[in-house]
Amino acid sequence: MASPPPKQTMKERILETADRLFYLQGIRAIGVDTIAAEIGISKRTLYNHFPSKDALIEAYLQRRFVQPRPSDKPPAEQILATFDSLERRFSAKDFRGCPFVNAVAELGPEDEDRTFRNIAIAFKESRRLWFRDLLRQLGVTDAEGLATQLTLLVDGSIAQDLVRDDPAMARAAREAARVLLANAGVKVGSPAPAGKKRAG
Repeated sequence: MASPPPKQTMKERILETADRLFYLQGIRAIGVDTIAAEIGISKRTLYNHFPSKDALIEAYLQRRFVQPRPSDKPPAEQILATFDSLERRFSAKDFRGCPFVNAVAELGPEDEDRTFRNIAIAFKESRRLWFRDLLRQLGVTDAEGLATQLTLLVDGSIAQDLVRDDPAMARAAREAARVLLANAGVKVGSPAPAGKKRAG
């Protein structure tokens, strides 16, 4: 019989709750009192684990800083699969865009020491470098430039989906990525089949 999952610590409960509320409702809209009430603890208990709201925001963004999983798929397939994954995310009712872009947009004037902006920059650059390394495996000459273009396709499709509420934006970005790869001399497959629009 499998062992039961380990019980969450209070710090983990606070961070998980903050993650959900910050992402779904906005960082500025959610105060520490709301997070504490959601868990059923006092603000003092929350502050014992996170000394300020800024510390909690920083932990939230670090929690979202997840690297792509290692894969045995060919590099070109991994690149295009990024956009397939985006389409699935766009189809979820709770999708609210990129948490890093959201944080910078919400907190820009308040982020005087650029803590949150620097985390966002580091995340975006880590994804660009992931694309670059895959492109180098494919022998692409200008891997740096093409990696930047692919990163822009990712961010652009996210913005378009938020405006249009249409997961097909990820499919359009995938096709653009496929064309860019083909133009760079990479053998790629046919366009992805049409998917379904997000359920209402």
